[in-house]
Amino acid sequence: MKATRRRWLGTALALGLGALGGPARADLPGLIASARPSVLPVGTFSPTDSPRFGFRGTGFVVGDGTLVATNFHVLPPGADTAEPGSGPQLMVMTGRSGELSTGRRARVVATDRVRDLALLRIEGTPLPALPLAEPGSAREGAEIALMGYPIGGTLGFAMVTHRGIVASITTAALPAATASNLDPRALLRLREGNFELLQLDATAYPGNSGGPVFDTATGRVIGVINMVLVKAGRESALSAPTGISYAVPVAALRALMAEAR
Repeated sequence: MKATRRRWLGTALALGLGALGGPARADLPGLIASARPSVLPVGTFSPTDSPRFGFRGTGFVVGDGTLVATNFHVLPPGADTAEPGSGPQLMVMTGRSGELSTGRRARVVATDRVRDLALLRIEGTPLPALPLAEPGSAREGAEIALMGYPIGGTLGFAMVTHRGIVASITTAALPAATASNLDPRALLRLREGNFELLQLDATAYPGNSGGPVFDTATGRVIGVINMVLVKAGRESALSAPTGISYAVPVAALRALMAEAR
């Protein structure tokens, strides 16, 4: 059984295109309306590119309203180590229209490569932050909602919501260590052993990477979408989705936010 589960996780595909601390919300339309200003497209900006904004995935506002959570694989190569002003400029779109005038510059402030998480700090005034569930609060069978930008700019950066349930709380095997990622933080996490993932009976697509997973009964974020099980190649994620997706539990995001303070 364990071997089968590992084979499934081995075929999981990262979803990038380069790849409310308020009261409980029982109604999905209310949750969507409340969360919409906080779920944002993440990408890069270059005045010489066409298009100038290169969409890479989804992010959502947490903490003090200037932090945006997303997946590590959503970042362009080297974004977490580049000197300020070098390489592509990270940008988060904050307006509903998706126009470049609504974009905010961002920089990487914390990463967890093993669990595929990253935190960005955006310029400007704080935005509404989404409420995070307590660690370990995800329950098998709980109804959930995924929010993000599954087709990127094709739909004009219109946020999309999908529904499902937590199918299983499973264990992910850590990848083999390589010289390129053996920094002190990575070594510490490798010593912690394998970690949990939320297996979802819900369909995610390329572009959903980094988006929030809500427990619809409470309106709180219980995880961050990062993978989908595919039948064959990358193209099948769109043409023949399996309906099985994976998310990083919110406990890992809380730990990363504590590092970023």
